[in-house]
Amino acid sequence: MNIDIIFRIAGVGVIITLVNQILTKNGRDDIATLVTLVGVIIVLLTVIEIISGFFETLKTTFGIY
Repeated sequence: MNIDIIFRIAGVGVIITLVNQILTKNGRDDIATLVTLVGVIIVLLTVIEIISGFFETLKTTFGIY
């Protein structure tokens, strides 16, 4: 597993947290919620990509079609 993926997920988390805090302090809770939701979706897509690669490796290794 590549360490870059962990740093990418952590970076998205930090950026989303900062933007969320700024928006919350300015009274834009609705936008802050949407930003958090977008961050979660980005991380989930990254994790799905990793899991997909894992299953492709399993299929290749064991010859499963």
